[in-house]
Amino acid sequence: MSLSPKLEFRQTQSLVMTPQLMQAIKLLQLSNLDLVSYVDAELERNPLLERDERDEQGDIAAPSERVSDLAEQQATSLDVAEDRPDWLETRLEVSPDAIAERLDTDLSNVFPDDHGRASGEAAPAPSGDPWATTGTRSSAVSEDYNLEAFVAEEKSLADILGDQLGLAIGDAKLRLIGYALIDEVDAAGYMRGDLGAIADRLGADIATVEQVLAVLQGFEPAGICARDLPECLALQLAERNRYDPSMAALIAHLDLVARRDFPALRRLCGVDDEDLAEMLAELRALNPKPGARFGSAPMQPIVPDVVVRPAPDGSWLIELNTDTLPRVLVNQSYYSKVVRGTKDTERAYLVDCLQTANWLVKSLDQRAKTILKVATEIVRQQDAFLAHGVRHLRPLNLKTIAEAIGMHESTVSRVTSNKYMATPRGIFELKYFFTSAIASSEGGEAHSAEAVRHRIRTLIEAESADDILSDDTLVKMLRDSGVDIARRTVAKYREALRIPSSVQRRREKQSDPALMR
Repeated sequence: MSLSPKLEFRQTQSLVMTPQLMQAIKLLQLSNLDLVSYVDAELERNPLLERDERDEQGDIAAPSERVSDLAEQQATSLDVAEDRPDWLETRLEVSPDAIAERLDTDLSNVFPDDHGRASGEAAPAPSGDPWATTGTRSSAVSEDYNLEAFVAEEKSLADILGDQLGLAIGDAKLRLIGYALIDEVDAAGYMRGDLGAIADRLGADIATVEQVLAVLQGFEPAGICARDLPECLALQLAERNRYDPSMAALIAHLDLVARRDFPALRRLCGVDDEDLAEMLAELRALNPKPGARFGSAPMQPIVPDVVVRPAPDGSWLIELNTDTLPRVLVNQSYYSKVVRGTKDTERAYLVDCLQTANWLVKSLDQRAKTILKVATEIVRQQDAFLAHGVRHLRPLNLKTIAEAIGMHESTVSRVTSNKYMATPRGIFELKYFFTSAIASSEGGEAHSAEAVRHRIRTLIEAESADDILSDDTLVKMLRDSGVDIARRTVAKYREALRIPSSVQRRREKQSDPALMR
């Protein structure tokens, strides 16, 4: 075998990820909010891109075209003014007396707000009284007048605590410590800062910091500035004068409360069943997050990408939510104007901008078509869910959709990420419709895992305190209804639904008379 240099030709095929292809793939998996942010950035970067401002009544011309049209309209109006006909001049010279005589009334009755100044007499000079002209010229109010600008801003939790601090503590040094502690309170109302670190930073002793914290913990709402959940609940009970030794023992063993270990709680608290039930009722009435209702940001509603509604013939109408789709245009006329007489480097820049703009418009259009195609196939596969509810949700995977529409599974996965569909049964993420299959015990059609979870929740919600359903009982009931499922799968689904075990449910329902049936 000889080793020597030589030349040879080889022809191979490879998939190259061009920047344009990477951009198209990126746009496909973006949510509507991320897509708007991305397009806004491209509009700022690319001078050839502009927003499509067409409304429902028709097309609005591009900004450059609107400017030229406005200039032509102004020129036309000037020409008309120069050749104004005689009848127009005559009508403009008619006196107010002639109008009043023809209308058989005084002008002050026709225009009461003008008080007879229609003939051109000047308005009276303002007097020294600032209220002299109030309410006399309501028509002069600007159209930009915004009443919402005078609405008081909602105070944050820090502002509310700061106002109370100014009234409770007069010493400037202690007040400074109080403001430092307020800065460490989170949105739920808990003190998350380390008192020792705060004392070192302010040059104060830890006892003084704890003294100021005790003052803050007496502010409204009750339970504020607590360092943990037991302290928060204890502060609220103390404010109600209900923090006795029995409640203190209950607060100290919240882990037993979470496990519904009522016999142990009765023994530790030294109470009977009736007293324990009352104590647990008082505990449930407390607020574990006392600061959450102050200055919280409003919840942003989910904006669906696809809207599904029933058609008159019994089918389903699937359409894209156009409000979530950014509209952009490529200004070809501007490109043709500025590209003439430019240098090579400038021309290369403009050509690159033109290619990027064209590809972005094409990618946005392709993204919308792909989303609509995938959503249409999902609706076809899950028609029974839309018509009858979650119990009729069918098992579905990405491969089934991909084969039906002739696309790759990765493309379907990107389309269904961060996309939502509005249906008559609510708004669902597209991935909600993809669930694993559970075999049928009778050899029929498989069941959707989501539908089985719904059945488990329905069965448990319908149980009574005298007949608590164990996992084995749930397995038997599901198998009788045609679902071949194992006990460990039932336990996994029950825990995923945050439903306690049968032992804990029995303890809870037997301890609460309101749950007895």
